[in-house]
Amino acid sequence: PVVTVTLIGINILAFLVQSQAADPEAFVRTWGLVPAAFSWVAVFTSMFLHGGLFHLGGNMLYLWIFGDNVEDRLGHGRFLAFYLLCGVAAAVAQALLSPGSRVPMVGASGAIAGVMGAYFVLYPRSRIVTLVPIFIFFQIVEIPAIFFLGLWFVLQFLSGVGSVATAAGRGSGGIAFWAHVAGFAAGVVGVFLMRRPERERVEWWNDR
Repeated sequence: PVVTVTLIGINILAFLVQSQAADPEAFVRTWGLVPAAFSWVAVFTSMFLHGGLFHLGGNMLYLWIFGDNVEDRLGHGRFLAFYLLCGVAAAVAQALLSPGSRVPMVGASGAIAGVMGAYFVLYPRSRIVTLVPIFIFFQIVEIPAIFFLGLWFVLQFLSGVGSVATAAGRGSGGIAFWAHVAGFAAGVVGVFLMRRPERERVEWWNDR
């Protein structure tokens, strides 16, 4: 999955540049997406910035888990275009819902949510190895992708509704849940338009 690996590498490199900047906060305000000062350049650059090491690590883990299979079904070039378009859809949706916000939006979450949406369509019966807390213990279980990703989407949607009710238009910071919702939805729809035609399996035999 050369595109998936390359995207992970670019995100890590961007984080290193961001963390080594003389003024990291100013760096994020310059290259992150500020809805109140919308910029198409920032829509793309914000996809490769992150709010911290755990933010980066979580996103890259999800991209690695789901990206390779989706890239295999779409092809390298289509996957790259698909990833970027899902990121654009996610960023624009979040900006439209909080147009007056001056809090910079950063992260690959919206684009990766699109990849997860595509995985939801392409591999619904695949099983995701998941660490599940049971009281004070943790159990590793395999959960069907359609359930794992469906539950994730519902939680993002409900959290988005809750964030609107809580923020009440104040433009406060936090997790951009609507970017996740929009990215996932863009992935579900976009994968039907961008996936390669299935190659037929031909059985060869000799009946002589």
